[in-house]
Amino acid sequence: MAKIPEGVLTAVKKVRGGVKVDHNKNTQDLEVVRIPTPSKVVIPMQMHIGAPCEPVVKVGDEVAVGQVIGDTDKFVSAPIHASVSGKVAAVGDIKMPNGSISKAVTIESDGEMRLWEGIKPPVVETGADLVKAVRESGLVGLGGAGFPTHVKLSFSPDKGIDTLVINAAECEPYITVDYRECIDNSWDILSAVYTIKELLGFKKVVIAAEDNKPEAFKVLKSIADNEKYDPQNDVRLMVLESKYPQGAEKMMVQSATGRQVPPGKLPADVGCVVMNVASVAFIARYLKTGKPLVSRSLTVDGSAITEPKNVRVPIGTNIGDIIEFCGGFKGQPAKLISGGPMMGLSIVGTDFPVLKQNNAILAFTEEDAILKKETDCIRCGRCAAACPLSLMPTNIIRATKAKDVDTLNRIGVMVCMECGSCAYSCPAGKPLVQHMRLAKALVKEEAAKK
Repeated sequence: MAKIPEGVLTAVKKVRGGVKVDHNKNTQDLEVVRIPTPSKVVIPMQMHIGAPCEPVVKVGDEVAVGQVIGDTDKFVSAPIHASVSGKVAAVGDIKMPNGSISKAVTIESDGEMRLWEGIKPPVVETGADLVKAVRESGLVGLGGAGFPTHVKLSFSPDKGIDTLVINAAECEPYITVDYRECIDNSWDILSAVYTIKELLGFKKVVIAAEDNKPEAFKVLKSIADNEKYDPQNDVRLMVLESKYPQGAEKMMVQSATGRQVPPGKLPADVGCVVMNVASVAFIARYLKTGKPLVSRSLTVDGSAITEPKNVRVPIGTNIGDIIEFCGGFKGQPAKLISGGPMMGLSIVGTDFPVLKQNNAILAFTEEDAILKKETDCIRCGRCAAACPLSLMPTNIIRATKAKDVDTLNRIGVMVCMECGSCAYSCPAGKPLVQHMRLAKALVKEEAAKK
C-alpha cells in the first residue's frame, strides 16, 4: 500500500469480490488543459438518467454560454445549457453512442464564448435553496452515472440520512480527472462539502479514495483538518483498498460506513448520499459564479493516442476534435471507448458529441484490443468469486438460455450492476456482461407484458 498521511480513516468493511486491474494512470501528473473553442457543438437533450429535455430554442436563435436550451418539468431530469456562444444551426434527431436516438441542438460557435447575461450566483440560504440551485445548474453525476444530482439531494429530514460520502475512488483504469480535481481544486471540494453538510444537515462526511492516490490525500487532509471550518472533525478522509469496483455506489457505502444497501434499494435507504468528487467541486464553483454545467474534464488516453492528456471541453464537442487536439491517432484504432475499459461504452467512430457524464475517451491499437478467445466453461467459479454482489453468473446464463424469467428473478439478475468483474476473471473468455444484459432484458420484457 502507498504511504498515506497519519489520521486518515481506513475502510469500515472490505468489499466482497472485485478484481485487481492494471490502473495505467498515465495522465495523473498532467494538469487539465482547455481545448480551443470548437467551431460547433452538438448538444443532445438526453444526457442523464431520467426524462429527456425538450429544446427551448429554434434554428436561427442567437445563444450565449450558460443559456438554457433544453428543459422539462419532469422531476428526474436536469436542464441543458449552451456550451458555446453563437447561432443555433439545427434542432433535430441524432444517433447516440449507445445506438438510441435523441433530439439535439447544434450551435455554430462565434468563437467569442460570451456568457449569457442572466448568469449570476444563486442566493442559497436553506437546504431547499441549495437543491433548487443544483437543479438549475444542470448538474448530473460526473463520475459516469449521469443521475440528476438535485434528485439525490431532495430528501426529507425524516428520512434518517446522516452521512455524505464523497467518491474519489476512480477505480477504472486510465481515468485520472477525479484525481486531478483533488490535486488542483481541493478547496472547491472542501468548500462545497461544508456548505452541503450545513444546509442539508449531514452529521458526518467521508471523502474516500483508493490507496494509489497518496498525493490527493495530502492535499485534502491539509484542508479537512482545519479547525476553523471543521471544529468537530465531522469531515474525515478514508483510504480504500485499490480494487475494482470500489467506486460503485453500493460498494462505497459499505466501505465507508459498514452499511449494506439491500437489493433494489438506494444508498438513501441506509442513511447515505454518495456524490462524485468532481460533482461536489462543481457545486462550489456554481455557488460562487452562477455558471451552469457547460464544460467538463475528461482523460484522453490509450495506445492509439499520440499525446494522452486531461482536457477541459465544452459539452457537445465532437470526440474527433478532441482526439485531434491530442495529436490524433498514432496507430490505427481498433477499439474506441467512451469511459473506462471496464464499464465504458464501445463506440463505432469519433463522430459523437461529449456528454455531461463522459469522463474519458480511450483508443487502443489492435495489439491491445484483442479479445480473449472464448472456450468452454470449466466451472472454476472465478466469476462468482469476483462478483461483489454475490451473484452466480453461470446460473444466470443457464436460465437466460432457457428463457426462465422466474428463475432469473429468483437468483437476482436485476441486482447486477454490469461492472465486468466476472468477465475480467473468466479464463474461458465468456462475454458475461453481455449475458447479464440479455438476462435483464428478458426480465424487463416479461414485466412489460403484465
